[in-house]
Amino acid sequence: MNELKLSKRLEVVAGFIPKGSKFADIGSDHAYLPCYAILKGQASLAIAGEITDGPFESAKNQVQKSDLLEYISVRKGDGLSVIQEGEKVDCVTIAGMGGSLITKILNDGQAKLAHTSRLILQPNIHAKHIRQWLIENSWNLIEEEIIEEDDKIYEILVAEKGNPKDAYNDIEFELGLLVGPILAKKKSEVFVKKWTQEYKHWRTILTQLENAGHTYEMNEKYRDVQDNMCLLEGVLKDEKS
Repeated sequence: MNELKLSKRLEVVAGFIPKGSKFADIGSDHAYLPCYAILKGQASLAIAGEITDGPFESAKNQVQKSDLLEYISVRKGDGLSVIQEGEKVDCVTIAGMGGSLITKILNDGQAKLAHTSRLILQPNIHAKHIRQWLIENSWNLIEEEIIEEDDKIYEILVAEKGNPKDAYNDIEFELGLLVGPILAKKKSEVFVKKWTQEYKHWRTILTQLENAGHTYEMNEKYRDVQDNMCLLEGVLKDEKS
């Protein structure tokens, strides 16, 4: 992977950046995504944000090597703190972190999103936490993609400011939070593979809890897993029959 050839997941993220926008890439690592977006004409300006010294220096070196110092500002800071007070950033990308960390970054830096109209988020796990945050903070989920790369499955969530429940109109709300309301409608092969694997994994967990002699009527984990399995049975019924 480099500034001209992204991984599959980052290429999908890049495709959702609004044409000609200024965007902030949080946790930019080598700044491949900002460099790619500028070189391909997808974005006009970018911020590459990093919190640790190593990736920060790597990002600076990459931007300099790509001769993009005029277009990409590499900044060191925690989350959205790299966006300056009152600075207009059209779009924010956060990729390759857990869903809980992404929601913390968004929550801690909400004041920096005043001029931002789009979020592009790629959690490695726990996308449900992000969907819940979007709803609670008036962001409408407008698109979702799910891809497989190097035997790992990734979800990409795209949100814009607006009525946060529009995407959930045609799907049971809790199911939509869990699997993604848009992904559930598309029901791609990768989507079915991911949730079939999860269903089997949860079934194994239930068996283990039962065999361990837990009083599972009072066991929160047991109930949560069982509830999730019930939700999945509806969306996977064709594959399980």
